[in-house]
Amino acid sequence: MKSLLQILTLLRESVKLSFQAIFSNKLRSFLSVLGITIGIFAIVLVISVVDSLEKNIRESIESMGSDVVFVEKWPWEFSGDYPWWDYLNREVPKYEEYEYIKDKKSNEVIETVCFLNKSRGNLVEYESFSAEQVGIFGISPEYTDIQEVVIEKGRYFNDLEADVGENVCIIGSTIANDLFAGKDAIGKEIKIKKRKVKVIGVVKKEGENALGQSLDEKVLIPINFMRKFSKTSKLWGSTSIMVKAKDNIPMDHMEVELNYLMRTKRKLSPIEPPSFAMNKLTMLTNQLSMVFVPINLAGIIIGGFSTLVGCFGVANIMFVSVRERTNIIGIQKSLGAKKFFILTQFLVESIFLCIIGGLIGILLVLLFLWGLNFFLESQDLTMRLAMDWNNLNFGISISIIIGVLSGIIPAIMAANLDPVEAIRS
Repeated sequence: MKSLLQILTLLRESVKLSFQAIFSNKLRSFLSVLGITIGIFAIVLVISVVDSLEKNIRESIESMGSDVVFVEKWPWEFSGDYPWWDYLNREVPKYEEYEYIKDKKSNEVIETVCFLNKSRGNLVEYESFSAEQVGIFGISPEYTDIQEVVIEKGRYFNDLEADVGENVCIIGSTIANDLFAGKDAIGKEIKIKKRKVKVIGVVKKEGENALGQSLDEKVLIPINFMRKFSKTSKLWGSTSIMVKAKDNIPMDHMEVELNYLMRTKRKLSPIEPPSFAMNKLTMLTNQLSMVFVPINLAGIIIGGFSTLVGCFGVANIMFVSVRERTNIIGIQKSLGAKKFFILTQFLVESIFLCIIGGLIGILLVLLFLWGLNFFLESQDLTMRLAMDWNNLNFGISISIIIGVLSGIIPAIMAANLDPVEAIRS
């Protein structure tokens, strides 16, 4: 017990002397802190931004539906040994195939089926106002069972409008502002491909997610209405059959049934390769992990070099500190100070300097991310950047490690000084 009290007393006195040395040399302490601040700022910022980007992209992907399979012409990932022209010669998914799957699907495996036809770069007009490069989505009624559509004003299509292909539409918030300048859009008629279409709903403002997806600049119309004036190109048509699995049904089970239904409809023999792609979100998330591993590694290397520079800076300052206080160390040792007391004194000083620098660097990261989030919000982007607790702990841990590495050699050198020689210096 007595030895423990002695150790604690020595530690307290060492910390006290370390603080006195830090505050008595403000300029030198500031330069030491500055080097660590820059290093920690660089490494924590890079890691926080990369982690935030990955998190935002994953959330955007998952919002498309983790239990949804997209039957399309083109796969989301390519194997290197498959000729691209084989994909080019494929047929795009057709409305008749959507109806076939919907009619033949197993109710125990498949929850719902939806058809989607995308048309990009359209001109939408209302009186003297217009909106360019608008995406037109021709959708079947089940679209909202798979993708969330929050109607701020008006309503969604009813079954009759969807079945007969009524010329009605739901517009995004940006389209509503461009065409109606804040006025009520419900009941007004806009022109799409020279056809009059009645606005029955306005989607609540979403903002673009990390994948650049949003309904703000889109117009939703019944697919049966779109089929009256838009023909799907065999080569470049953008159609999808979206199939959602029942709760607690493995995706593999649904894919087996979906593959059987598509092959049956297209009259493919068992030995023929599929003429369609079944895409799912795990393809994107797997690719995402492969992309962000080298990015994270590059960020750590870049930040590591900045931190290494700060480490050498603190070490040089500590060597100077030992040189300046050599005679004081000699006096302390002649009065009975142990090596542990001297070593702790300089080691605590080094660690404390690095922790201060690290905390300032982390604070600057928080301010920088706040500014970036403010800018992203002003651009109507839903993506947000943040520093989580893991990044915070990582920054502080790196600061402590740098403090130990920077101060250990000068501290050992000070602890091993001969008291007689030290006093004479």
